[in-house]
Amino acid sequence: MKALDLVSLGSKHVRNALSEELYLRTGRDVTRPASIFAEVVERCNYKCRYCDYWRRPNYREEMSIEEWQRALSSLKEFIGAYHVEFAGGEPYIKKGFLDLLRFCRDNDIHWGVTTNGGAYLNKKIVAQTVEARPFNINISIDSVDPTIHNYSRGVENSLDDIVQGIRNVSEMRRAEGLDFPIIIKPVVHKLNFRRLPEMVDWIQQIGATALSFQPVEQGTQEVEDELWIGENEMDDLIKVRDELLRLKRAGAPILNGEAVLNAWPNHFRREKAPPEVMPCRVGMRNYFIRSDGRLEVCWFFKPIGNVRTQTAREIWYSEEARTRRKETIACDKLCLFTCLAQRTLQDKLKMGLTLLAGKNAA
Repeated sequence: MKALDLVSLGSKHVRNALSEELYLRTGRDVTRPASIFAEVVERCNYKCRYCDYWRRPNYREEMSIEEWQRALSSLKEFIGAYHVEFAGGEPYIKKGFLDLLRFCRDNDIHWGVTTNGGAYLNKKIVAQTVEARPFNINISIDSVDPTIHNYSRGVENSLDDIVQGIRNVSEMRRAEGLDFPIIIKPVVHKLNFRRLPEMVDWIQQIGATALSFQPVEQGTQEVEDELWIGENEMDDLIKVRDELLRLKRAGAPILNGEAVLNAWPNHFRREKAPPEVMPCRVGMRNYFIRSDGRLEVCWFFKPIGNVRTQTAREIWYSEEARTRRKETIACDKLCLFTCLAQRTLQDKLKMGLTLLAGKNAA
């Protein structure tokens, strides 16, 4: 990750922040996508207890790699250079995914990926991933305790495999003279929250760069039965939250903004978004491409178009998109998903500085 890359992408976020304010004050819409997500596949080879993707009896027809290339090119024609975050499901089980990463490299599209990390046991996959010049790699790990991680992720021995995979990526990164961050993304739930502070030192021992926490969301029976943090544990959650805030202020590589960390108790109490984080801005910035081409600004709302049949510009300024912007602005749901959580320009600047500091310490 180069400082100039961060500055370039940061300038786009500044522009978008100004256009968002213009829209909110006047209704004039010159917004453009600023946070790009690409769900290349819904299928997954893990069985996380808080996820329903792997339980589905059938899946929507996935876009081909060629269709993905056209969709990403259309977006670049619209907004210029950008960063896209690939996710799933598990993106590495998509046939041709490595070809898509190479396409991004060859077309100056910054890319990152969120993965369960299992693919990185294969050093050939690691080599091809690193050669495609990632902007970041995010890996899902829920705990330093293998029993907790393996149980919540539904795969035996998975933590040991992931740690070895991270070491493989770290070694290849060093061999190639690169410095992209490896970000660990724990899902916060009842079984793991008390030991989250231990992850701060641990991730650096295994070759990772930073942490980005995401509280578990409702969606499966296991969440309700065994993973949701109830009121009887709220005091413990607040103590953990406060310790993470202390560590962050002391320089620990925790990417979540303080407002998001402070909102954990509100989230588990199922409260509405407080006035200070309103209005929701995802409709003015998010560009979420589903595996079948549907385009959303938020998965709680209807799609605004389909990249298979429309250009990025056509979709963004369509009547559907304009309607969705108005709907999302009025939404008072408290969202702490890392792709939906409200981040101020200051939050994004601090994230960039944290990643650069982690890079220099590596």
